[in-house]
Amino acid sequence: MSPDTIISIFLGIGLAASVGFRVFLPLFALSFAAYLGVWELNDNWQWIGSLTALIMLGVAMIIEIFAYFIPWVDNLLDSLAVPLAAIAGTAVMVSTVANLDPVITWSLAIIAGGGTATAIKGANAVGRVTSSTTTGGVANPVISTIETGTAVAVSTASILVPPIAAILVIIILFIIFRIYRKLRPRK
Repeated sequence: MSPDTIISIFLGIGLAASVGFRVFLPLFALSFAAYLGVWELNDNWQWIGSLTALIMLGVAMIIEIFAYFIPWVDNLLDSLAVPLAAIAGTAVMVSTVANLDPVITWSLAIIAGGGTATAIKGANAVGRVTSSTTTGGVANPVISTIETGTAVAVSTASILVPPIAAILVIIILFIIFRIYRKLRPRK
């Protein structure tokens, strides 16, 4: 496996993890990077780097970010965003992975991309419901700010230094696993 392939996998996993926090922010970041020529996308995914895609993803990103600051809307968005995260996580992985057989690319995209995005989005959705029930939604804007900040940090790291993003993803998944173990009912 070439170094370019490994870096493209790190990029895809990092962006997929970011999708778990905000669906459109990492897609916008990828679109922006492709538009500026920072990252080259697979042939069938070149449209993501178009000006039209950049504008549409930018508008969707802004709407999504601000919608998460409205307590009752954020819970509704989470119920819609879990399946969207799986699709978007798979899409960012497929669009960025380079020089692999299509079977391997799609398998990696579904498992690593879609799986990572879904795991993080699912954990966030559970956390938001818990926050809504325990604080009446008062803490939800703080949680939204942290999630958006994490999505920005991981997306930026993914595009600029993909290996660092992969390390961040491992740390995030470890934290989620630790929280899950603490909250899981004992037998």
